[in-house]
Amino acid sequence: MIDNPRSPRVRAVAKLAKRDGRRETGRFLLEGPQAVGEALAFRAGLLAEVYATKAAIERHADLARAAEQAHVEIAAVTEKVLEAMADTVTPQGVVAVAEQFPSTLEEVVALRPRLVAVLEEIRDPGNAGTILRAADAAGADAVVFSGQTVDPYHPKVVRATTGSLFHVPHVVGVTLAETAEALRAAGLQVLAADVSGDDLLEARPDLAKPTAWVFGNEARGLDAERLALADRALRLPIYGQAESLNLATAASVCLYESAFAQRA
Repeated sequence: MIDNPRSPRVRAVAKLAKRDGRRETGRFLLEGPQAVGEALAFRAGLLAEVYATKAAIERHADLARAAEQAHVEIAAVTEKVLEAMADTVTPQGVVAVAEQFPSTLEEVVALRPRLVAVLEEIRDPGNAGTILRAADAAGADAVVFSGQTVDPYHPKVVRATTGSLFHVPHVVGVTLAETAEALRAAGLQVLAADVSGDDLLEARPDLAKPTAWVFGNEARGLDAERLALADRALRLPIYGQAESLNLATAASVCLYESAFAQRA
């Protein structure tokens, strides 16, 4: 039982909530039974450490069984230790440390993708994680975090994906220009989701084609230089009185429009 919240081991886990800690170690923090369960199911080999309180182990017997089957040891900790490790104010009794596992553009292209989400300069972790989750649900083949987009291993991004981070290849450390060039060369059309674009309904016949959707910054969208990298800009029509749509909501609609068209 680990019971000292100030021990070096506990502090090392807590440091992963910060970008510097993740960059130095190549690891990231997972919180909650859902995220840890998805990691065990899809990427068990990436799990370096798993910690849980006695109450959480008893409450999530299925998680304990999955860990045992994957030959992953769960270290017992006190409530105070878990609180010191976690990024959330009210942790759910389980945290883990996992190795980062980004894909490269070359690896994504080799998959012959038909649907890709590109996040350009998106800063809100909740938006980024929710878009990745929506991309997973829509059957996207990859998600690209380009430019200064928030780190996909940020604890809030990881939580917002609710485990989808382990399902979809994701690329980091690339520019929008090289991403657009690589995906276009792989046969995808590059569509920018932007309020300056054409009505999405006008483009519906073309959405069955392999597509990379580019989603820009929450406040500024995509500037002229970035829009020029796309084959076409499209906007979602607003029929009611709403001033605009939340970025993650709009991205979800765009991805699903493509998913419906490709499966029609």
